Amino acid sequence: MEEVRNGLLYTETHEWIQNMNDGTVVIGITDHAQNEVGDIVFVEVPKEGTELEAGEEMGAIESVKTVEPIISPVSGKVIRSNALLDNAPETVNSSPYGDGWLIVVKLKDPKELDGMMDAAAYKASIG
Repeated sequence: MEEVRNGLLYTETHEWIQNMNDGTVVIGITDHAQNEVGDIVFVEVPKEGTELEAGEEMGAIESVKTVEPIISPVSGKVIRSNALLDNAPETVNSSPYGDGWLIVVKLKDPKELDGMMDAAAYKASIG
């Protein structure tokens, strides 16, 4: 069964957001998303300093089956990218909510988080 963690926020495009309550968020893809794409062989995420706009493509996940875009759930500046994924992209498969996180973003507008789904709503959306 796919894991959906309580305490995180979720998007319809299967990203999760952990609000650090200091104006920053950690972003990753959900267990459901990594399961759907299959064995991940490459992860492209924005570099530190990149300005993101909510709803725009910010990178991609490449698996043996497909290439899927990663959609930024928030607007803001990337302050950290997960360097582990450069040499071990499969970490997103094995630990989507842990070591497989993608980026840390300094939020432009924390109110953007208000429209996100909680764990119960996300579980319902993926059936």
